[in-house]
Amino acid sequence: MKLAIELSGVHVKYGSSFELKDLDLKVPTGSVYGFLGPNGAGKSTTIRSLVGIVRPDHGTVKVLGHDMRTEAPRALLRTGYVPERPHLYKQLTVAESMRYHGAWFPTWDAQWAEQLRGAFGLNPDTAVGRLSKGETGKLMMLLALAQRPELLVLDEPTDGLDPVVRRDVLSAVLDYVSETNATVFISSHLIHELERICDWVGVLEYGALVAELPMHTFKEGIKRLRVTRAPAQLPATPFVVLARTTGLGTVEEWVVRGWQPPMSVWFDGVGATLRDVVDLDLEESFVELLRTARAARQRGAA
Repeated sequence: MKLAIELSGVHVKYGSSFELKDLDLKVPTGSVYGFLGPNGAGKSTTIRSLVGIVRPDHGTVKVLGHDMRTEAPRALLRTGYVPERPHLYKQLTVAESMRYHGAWFPTWDAQWAEQLRGAFGLNPDTAVGRLSKGETGKLMMLLALAQRPELLVLDEPTDGLDPVVRRDVLSAVLDYVSETNATVFISSHLIHELERICDWVGVLEYGALVAELPMHTFKEGIKRLRVTRAPAQLPATPFVVLARTTGLGTVEEWVVRGWQPPMSVWFDGVGATLRDVVDLDLEESFVELLRTARAARQRGAA
């Protein structure tokens, strides 16, 4: 599998309060990779290491085959980046911002940039400092896309935008991906939004990656099971039990990972009965993974 992004053993520490802990992360070329995690998990720190803003204490960051320690300019020429916070000169107009940004990139497509400006409804004569939050978000996405990048790195690109603007921005991204087969690495707390557009997902919790897998595997492999007559001490299971709680009467609810339908015969072997298998949406699966990771961390700290 060819990789657009590869992090190996990346460690970043800020004082005594936060660290990325030997992070390994792999983003397949041509994928739309959703990067999930609660606030403070380290998503923005990871992204800043991808674009050379943060240099890891140790470990390797490769972007489009380039080692970011020695070849960052080559990688960044092929990368479009939309940071969490705007990085634009407020005194420039929209048209001036487009010309300024385009001067740095030999692949800049001025004609397409103008088409995007029209589609996004941006007035070329308006100063950046006078744009609304939604208009600023559209301009930042325009600047990234008009580079014709092979990789788009998007840090909360639709945060705070209204639904109509979010749709316009994400539609532009998906149209570009379908046309060019570019890779997208997108961080967002809008989980249902990522569920619609991503084909890979990574979940970060407290500086550690707790899951990384194709979206369909993530969605199909995490289930809520309703079980009766289960033994108190479980023998080895063919799936991972993320949570086990008592429901009504003798019914227990289990959240499991790695579920496949043939595994239902396991319950007969331990004298239990599988009553029901319930699909979870991405947000429920995400919450259960975080709950499990936090419980494990608390046990380790005890």
